[in-house]
Amino acid sequence: MSAWILWVIAAVGLAAGEVLTLSFFLGPLAMAAVLAAFVALVGGGLGFQLFAFIVGSLASLFLLRPLAVRHLRTPARLRTGTAALVGARALVLERVDADRGRVKLGGEEWSARSFFDDQVIEPGARVEVAKIEGATALVHEIGELGN
Repeated sequence: MSAWILWVIAAVGLAAGEVLTLSFFLGPLAMAAVLAAFVALVGGGLGFQLFAFIVGSLASLFLLRPLAVRHLRTPARLRTGTAALVGARALVLERVDADRGRVKLGGEEWSARSFFDDQVIEPGARVEVAKIEGATALVHEIGELGN
């Protein structure tokens, strides 16, 4: 069997392991195995293949892995969509209880419910968004969750 085929098989195995672990450790090794397969395909000897694999592994692990890990741990301020609203402050416009209410959130009016079933929040109070369910913000008074 040709060396490049063995490198491709190794790359596929490493990529499959990455999918199962999601650690972004095996993925860079799979990319390095693809590089080594290319070197083998163009006629590079075993020494060149191993050199390409080692250099490719180190480069991808030290350059790409930190970027991927940083991306996975995106801070809240960079979140988008409704995820960006969790933790945001809002102003109660209409009384908020377990069934209904209105808040001003991010310059827009939102339907709201209290995060705690027994809590009633009067207009003018400042609240924090604990969760978004559809188009409804579940809110609590600031300080209620240990803030």
